[in-house]
Amino acid sequence: MNQRVFRAGSILLSMVSILFLFAVSVRAQGDKATVYKTKCAMCHGPDGSASTPMAKSLKIRDFRLPEVQKQTNAELTQIITKGKGKMPAFESKVSKEQIEQLVAYVRELGKKH
Repeated sequence: MNQRVFRAGSILLSMVSILFLFAVSVRAQGDKATVYKTKCAMCHGPDGSASTPMAKSLKIRDFRLPEVQKQTNAELTQIITKGKGKMPAFESKVSKEQIEQLVAYVRELGKKH
């Protein structure tokens, strides 16, 4: 009897742990997407394609292109933080963690192309 209770408890604990890890993963993905949508999508487009009127007028590059994806994480971080060309600096508008999330999201956009 005790072994059955122990085994059932172990299985339940394992299931709860798996669900927790899945929820954390989904939330992290959601956080990246939310930051991108609120801070970047207006100019860069929801899919990073730079197909918005603003992107066309400013000649913004498509995030999905190899030339953007070849940039290092440090280079992308620098551009988001300090700005570049017509892109404003975001260091006072988002946290360091959010900048890291944006870099990761730009990488994901490149994989979807």
